[in-house]
Amino acid sequence: MSKIIMRFTGVGGQGVLLAGEIFAAAKIKTGGYGVKTATYTSQVRGGPTVVDIQLSDEPILYPYANDGEVDLMLSVAQISYDQFKKGVKDGGVIIVDPNLVTPSEEDIKKWKIYKIPVITIAKEEVGNVITQSVVALAAANTFTKAIDDDILIETMLSKVPKKVHDVNLKAYELGKKYALKAIEEGPIS
Repeated sequence: MSKIIMRFTGVGGQGVLLAGEIFAAAKIKTGGYGVKTATYTSQVRGGPTVVDIQLSDEPILYPYANDGEVDLMLSVAQISYDQFKKGVKDGGVIIVDPNLVTPSEEDIKKWKIYKIPVITIAKEEVGNVITQSVVALAAANTFTKAIDDDILIETMLSKVPKKVHDVNLKAYELGKKYALKAIEEGPIS
């Protein structure tokens, strides 16, 4: 891996920021470079948010992703999906929560779009909606293979309170399981 750029989008209050922080810290732990930049709209809670994550073996000279540079985007809100999808390079991967995001026919032709119900997994299968950032983290890592799972899990556990380690480990396992299933089924067409 020389450089991977990921983008997580949602709305204020959905918790996509933590996943970016974990990815960056894990890459630094391996001796590489990682940076997370977050952008909020003026509405903070409920407004579109975006987190760009750059992971590289070389120093990162500019912290923001330019349009057309993002390798993988994960989105759990239509408003932020629509606003930030132009950052994904042609043929890049987009993971959407199908209960919250509906890509256009044009989008389906331009990108490899996969469906993973991130919020539903966190809420109903893990039993804690706050774990959605860990479900997203595991799904994105399964697609990109950016960081060794053990290092990513160790970093994740260092960033969350001990009392929620078990639910976050469950969230990671489920995120990975659903991502592997989505890869096997292929992008929507």
